[in-house]
Amino acid sequence: MTIRTGTVARRRALFDEAAEIIEREYARQIELDDVARRLATSRRQLQRAFAEAGATSFRTHVAKVRMRRALELLREGSLPVRDVANSVGYRQPAQFAKTFRRHHGAPPSSFRGARPGTPGGSVPLHSV
Repeated sequence: MTIRTGTVARRRALFDEAAEIIEREYARQIELDDVARRLATSRRQLQRAFAEAGATSFRTHVAKVRMRRALELLREGSLPVRDVANSVGYRQPAQFAKTFRRHHGAPPSSFRGARPGTPGGSVPLHSV
C-alpha cells in the first residue's frame, strides 16, 4: 500500500513539531496524549508520525533525548547522578541508571567528568 505524498509530508511535520517539544521539555513529564493535543492531532496519528517519519516510537525518542542530555551533564562532572536523573525527567535514580546503562552500555558513574577521547570517554555510545 502506497502512502500519499501529502500524508508523508504531514507525518514528517508532526514528527518534527513533536520532536521540538520533546527537546524543549524533556525534563518534565511528557505524555503522548498531551503532545498530540497540543499539535491538534490524534494519539494514533502522532504514533504513526514517529514510526514512519522518525523510525522510532514516542517513548524511545523521549528516552534518547533524555539520555543524550544526561550524558552531557555527567561529562561536565558537577552534578551527582541522582541530580542528573532528576534534571532529565526521572524521579527514580534507579530507573534512570537502568535506562542509562541500557542506552549507553555502561553505568552513569563511568561517564562522570569523561570527555570523548579521554579515559572513560571512549565507552561505546549506543543510540546517541
